Amino acid sequence: MAAGPAPGDRGSVAAGERGATVIADRVVAKIAARAAREALHAVPEGGSPPHASVTVHRDIARVRVTLELDYPSDIGAQCGAVRRRVAERVEALAGMDVPEVAVLVERLHSVHSRSAGQGRIR
Repeated sequence: MAAGPAPGDRGSVAAGERGATVIADRVVAKIAARAAREALHAVPEGGSPPHASVTVHRDIARVRVTLELDYPSDIGAQCGAVRRRVAERVEALAGMDVPEVAVLVERLHSVHSRSAGQGRIR
C-alpha cells in the first residue's frame, strides 16, 4: 500500500495550479464599515452607522465610506482616523493594499439642536 503525501507536503502540484482565495467585494465593504464604526467610537444620536462601498482589482481595494458626524467636532481628525483604521483593518484582514479611502460626510448632527429641543439655533 502506497503512503500519501506527508502533512504539509504539496506534492508535485505547482503553486500557480493550487488555486487562490478570492474575497468578495461585499465582505471587504463590511470590514471597512466595521472599521469606520470602530474609529468613530459612536454613531451620532439619530444617525445611521457608516456605510462602505468597495472596488477591488486584483489585491487592491479602493474604499468609499459614507458617514454621519456630530457637530461641532473636529471633522478632519475624525475623517483621518476613519481613513487610517479602514486601511489598516482591510490590509490586515483581507490582505489587500488600500491606496485610497474616500470619506464622505453625508450629514452633521448638531449637539445643540438635540439639547435645545424645539428652540431656534443661531
